[in-house]
Amino acid sequence: MPKYFFHITHGHTEIDDVGEELPDKHAAWKEATITAGQMLQDMDGKLRPGHDWRMEVTDEFQNTLYALHIQAEKPK
Repeated sequence: MPKYFFHITHGHTEIDDVGEELPDKHAAWKEATITAGQMLQDMDGKLRPGHDWRMEVTDEFQNTLYALHIQAEKPK
C-alpha cells in the first residue's frame, strides 16, 4: 500500500516523516481534508490575519499531490 505524507506550515514547517499508508491518492485527499478540519478546529481561534496555514500532501517520492491553503487576512 502506498504511503502519503502530510506536511504542515503555520509559522514554521512541520515535516511528516512517518506518513500514513492509504489505498490511493483519493484516500489521501479525504484524510487530508478531515485532518485539516480537525487541526484548524483545535487551533481554537488562534489563526490570525497575516498568518496562513498550509497542508501539503506528498507521495512516498515527495511529489506534491495536493495542497490545502488557508489564507487569513483582514479586509481593508
